[in-house]
Formats: sequence, structure tokens, C-alpha cells
Amino acid sequence: MPGRPEIVCLCGSTRFEEQLRAANRDLTFAGVIVVAPGVFARVDASQSDEAITPAQKAALGELHLRKIDLADRVLVVNPAGYIGESTSREIDYARATGKPITFTEPG
Repeated sequence: MPGRPEIVCLCGSTRFEEQLRAANRDLTFAGVIVVAPGVFARVDASQSDEAITPAQKAALGELHLRKIDLADRVLVVNPAGYIGESTSREIDYARATGKPITFTEPG
């Protein structure tokens, strides 16, 4: 295989687990290396079967910025145009580091 495949980092609210997994699957079948959220638990346990602590959320947020560093571009999974606080931070970081950004939905 000539060169390496494109690396895409998926960003988006973990409340959209199904859509993030679908984007991951579709990109992988297209021959793309995908880096994506690995934990879908939320700090607010009422919104998830599994909860994480605020410290874990902060650590995962920093880890995701390193995933953006690895990527050639960022794909924001934003059903109905939704972009939350964490995703907004990731978009700002990607822009600051010069990563191209695309969205699944118009904002």
C-alpha cells in the first residue's frame, strides 16, 4: 500500500454514541484510520448506565486533544447541529493547530 491511510479524529458528544460508532465504521471501511472517543460514560449518571468522575472526564478530554494531534483532519459528529462544551473546546484546539475540520451536519 503506497503511503499511509488518512487519519481522522472523530469529535462529538458521547451522547451520540450510535452516530459516532457509525461514522467510525464507515470511515474504517473507506480505508481511513480512525481515532475516536473510547469511553461513552457520562459524569451525569442519570444520562448513562455508567458514570465517570469529573477528574476522569478532564483526563479523557486531554487525551482526546492528543488524538487530534495524531490526526490529519477532524470530523465533528453533530446530529441536528449540536455542539456541546467539550466538542467546542476540541474544535477550537483543532483550529488552533491547523487541522482541517468537517461536520456531519450543518451548524
